[in-house]
Amino acid sequence: MKLVFVTQELDPSHPALAQTTDLVGALARRVDELAIIARDVEWNDVPANAAVRTFSSTGRLRRGLQFEQALHGSLGGADAVLVHMVPEFAVLAAPAVRVRRLPFALWYTHWHAGGALRVAAGVVDVVFSVDRSSFPLDSPKVRGIGHAIDVERFAPVPLVAHDGPLRLLALGRTARWKGLETLLEAVALAVARGADVQLEIRGPSLSADEQAHRSELERHVERDDSLRARVSILPPVAREAIPALIATADVVVSPNEPRSGATLDKAVFEAAAGGRPVLSTNPAFASLLGDVPLPLIAPARDPEALAAAILALADAGTAALGEAGRQLRARVVAAHSLGHWADAVIDVLREIRSPRGRAGSERAHG
Repeated sequence: MKLVFVTQELDPSHPALAQTTDLVGALARRVDELAIIARDVEWNDVPANAAVRTFSSTGRLRRGLQFEQALHGSLGGADAVLVHMVPEFAVLAAPAVRVRRLPFALWYTHWHAGGALRVAAGVVDVVFSVDRSSFPLDSPKVRGIGHAIDVERFAPVPLVAHDGPLRLLALGRTARWKGLETLLEAVALAVARGADVQLEIRGPSLSADEQAHRSELERHVERDDSLRARVSILPPVAREAIPALIATADVVVSPNEPRSGATLDKAVFEAAAGGRPVLSTNPAFASLLGDVPLPLIAPARDPEALAAAILALADAGTAALGEAGRQLRARVVAAHSLGHWADAVIDVLREIRSPRGRAGSERAHG
């Protein structure tokens, strides 16, 4: 099988897109040939059976022409096309892909639902996402296939009892929708009610607004006597150091605020894969974090409820926290591993490629 994979960047050090290299590696192990079309490539370990074409020109028109050239140069002998995260790429590729009657898929997991996404959802055969809730449009084409976590890289480190405070860790960008202001308020409330808690916030600020919000968070901590000695707001660590960072925590916290279309934060799955319980304010995580004898789901934008959950986790003890982490890891391995994701992609594309699947896809397109 020859698969064409279209994406933005291949860079294992990129703060937001590094996981794409994991996806490429897993797909390459399941196909005979992988044709990669990317805007930029900063990766020295491209799989041996992969050929890369780029379209990195600075001018928009020239870049569009380079994209079309790369696409047409990659489609010879192709059996299927998968576009990763950028619906505009699917729209641009659609005429050439549809005329060849190739199985055509889009992977998309984000809250934003712009016009390009609506068009892309119409022209592809299938939309892959973590689950239906992580795709912001209502479409029968959506297939939930998990979040492609490299569970071997996040091999769990057992939680060891210690005499210090409950160690909370918040991972990810310092965007306003991450709910970190609410988390600071909740930690202050929990401390006021007797909890011994330490919070570490780790992540990049990728925009001017995120940098401004990070400064606001730092000022919030500095003004609050109960937080000053208990909260650290630190730069991100390198991708390869994230598993070890997760292992230093007792609980990982993801206080994301609701958006139109659920954003299923990858850090939650990574922490769970690392065997740590995760406290989240996103109800879309109920299938992952529910049915555990600890309060791991709290309402968003509610510092009182989040503080109550933190207090309960502080009282739970190492054995209960460790058991919750083991249960969560098992769920990630079963439904969100990198291998599970790649197998699902290939199986669905082969299904569409079959005569019966092809006929069903053509009916869906009218």
